[in-house]
Amino acid sequence: MLDGPSLDVCVEFHTELFIEVACAAPTVVIYRCSPTQKAATVRLLRTHTSKIIAAIGDGGNDVGMIRAAHVGIGVEGREGKQAALAADFSITQFSHVARLVLWHGRNCYLRSATLSQFVIHRGLIISFIQLVFSALFYFRPIPLYSGVLVLGYATIFTTGPVFSLVLDEDVSETNAMKFPELYHELQKRRYLSLKTFLLWAWKALYQGGVIMLGGVVLFEQRFVHVVGITFTALILTENLMVVVEVKRWHPLMLLAQVLTLIVYVGAIIALSSPTLVEGDLDINFIMSVGFAWRVALITMAATVPIWAVKGCAHLCSPRVATKLS
Repeated sequence: MLDGPSLDVCVEFHTELFIEVACAAPTVVIYRCSPTQKAATVRLLRTHTSKIIAAIGDGGNDVGMIRAAHVGIGVEGREGKQAALAADFSITQFSHVARLVLWHGRNCYLRSATLSQFVIHRGLIISFIQLVFSALFYFRPIPLYSGVLVLGYATIFTTGPVFSLVLDEDVSETNAMKFPELYHELQKRRYLSLKTFLLWAWKALYQGGVIMLGGVVLFEQRFVHVVGITFTALILTENLMVVVEVKRWHPLMLLAQVLTLIVYVGAIIALSSPTLVEGDLDINFIMSVGFAWRVALITMAATVPIWAVKGCAHLCSPRVATKLS
């Protein structure tokens, strides 16, 4: 335990020792200190440690400390709402901190990690398809897909299923509150790291190569058929990858998948209209059995191995959340 004058001495003359002892001790209590000392202590921890610092306060004298921390939490109490208004998160009772961190905080981290890497994967896979296509034609600057298809891929054809991942949950709220070690697993940064980024990049490289090479091998008469085969396989692969990543289905996730397929079918009809020059897609070929089995074969080759490897990883080395579910 330290009081205000003792804290000044420790910070001024024994900074490194103070930080070392404070981080090693299970609990450190500092009492009778000024708002400036509170903020200075938080800044000291931010500077000399690599930890994420959270500050919780319920009064105006805690505003400096809350603003100095990585995450500020304000409690609305008898001293007013100054701390709550200055904080990143506002709660009405201190007991709500557990739910804020263990449930909402954990879900926010998992969803952000999955969504950010999925968006990167979505951009990389179509880039690798174009790279393979250019390599096959001696690196000529020939675009495989028209601007309309690329725009549709980046917006309406994949946005719904991908962004529906913000509704995903791997465990129930009851288990999240009952087993705090679930949050401890996140502190190891296994869900968002250089390793996970490289894994997603490898997935995009593999799937992009399979889709493009499969479309070339299964080439049918006209070049526009390759476009139809590879682009449809790309849309189905990206949406199936969402299915692979979902832990717990939400009705809006299913709705996003269904609406995306309906919109894509409508887009095929529109892009195959005789009013368009040559058309971006051949509707007669798309409605044929030859198109269906080619797309199905390429999509399975692009997704089934990823699915199988992920399933084996869960069986051989399951995470804590997997064991609970």
